[in-house]
Amino acid sequence: MLSRVAESVFWLARYMERTIGLLRVLRTNYIASQDDTNGFSWKSVLQTYGYLQAGGIESIQYNSRKVLEYVMLDRDNDASLINNITRSRENARAVQDHIPKEVWQALNDYHHLIRETNIARLLRHGDPVFAFDILLKQGMCLHGTIDVSMARDEAYNYLNIGRYIERCIISIDVLLIHLKENSLDLSLSDDAPSWRYLLYSLSGYELYLKNNKGLLRASLVMEQLLHSPYFVHSISYCLLQAQRYFQRLREESSGESYQSVEFLLGKALNNVKYSVSGTNDTQAISNILLSTRKNIFEATHALDQNYFGI
Repeated sequence: MLSRVAESVFWLARYMERTIGLLRVLRTNYIASQDDTNGFSWKSVLQTYGYLQAGGIESIQYNSRKVLEYVMLDRDNDASLINNITRSRENARAVQDHIPKEVWQALNDYHHLIRETNIARLLRHGDPVFAFDILLKQGMCLHGTIDVSMARDEAYNYLNIGRYIERCIISIDVLLIHLKENSLDLSLSDDAPSWRYLLYSLSGYELYLKNNKGLLRASLVMEQLLHSPYFVHSISYCLLQAQRYFQRLREESSGESYQSVEFLLGKALNNVKYSVSGTNDTQAISNILLSTRKNIFEATHALDQNYFGI
């Protein structure tokens, strides 16, 4: 496959996964902010999904509507939702002849939806949850369209590598935000409401209740988010899926290029796989997450160099 096509579908998937992940984070944090009578701070979210200086963050961190407008609609914020959707559309446009017209149409609809005045109105004056749900529904529609219309060829493999790499990064970032905001002693935080919100933001609350009866326990939440082979947002699951789709490229790859990327993906997976999941040390968990994140970026850099010619 042409490196231009492979790169475009890879980044199309990453930007779309980033969009859905960001929407879930914002939706959950907004709901949590409504339950917090002491003043909910968006500082960690702004640090992760924005480029404001310390003074800019402090000026809006307790104003939910201004935060949502900045993170979702501000064109000057490189990490904003509208910029991610726009970049997805630009990548799709570049390979329009290589993707089904249904995928292009669903993505084009998403681009027009985020620009509707109704979305901005809901964020500024109405119910932001309604705006989140509209955008999430369209995102799910796009994911479904991709699954039922794209041929299972090389482009589909690159798309899924991008999807699961980005999903893994999102899960790591969400967990790091949670640990940073709460400064949790994992041994003392069972049944804390913040664990429930963490699971909500990664669509994992129902699965947790299904597998674990009784109180929310920090050690069990961490086990699900780090190691569960059945939870589609667990770090291990995402890395396994990225590795699985990359292995399908073996026949079309040169030996050295393939081995370089495969080694780095395996390194990231082993870093999580052999970590001690039962630890109550918040710093140890943070170190595992940060080192795994570094391994993932090393793998994507190798992919850029060896497969996309960047």
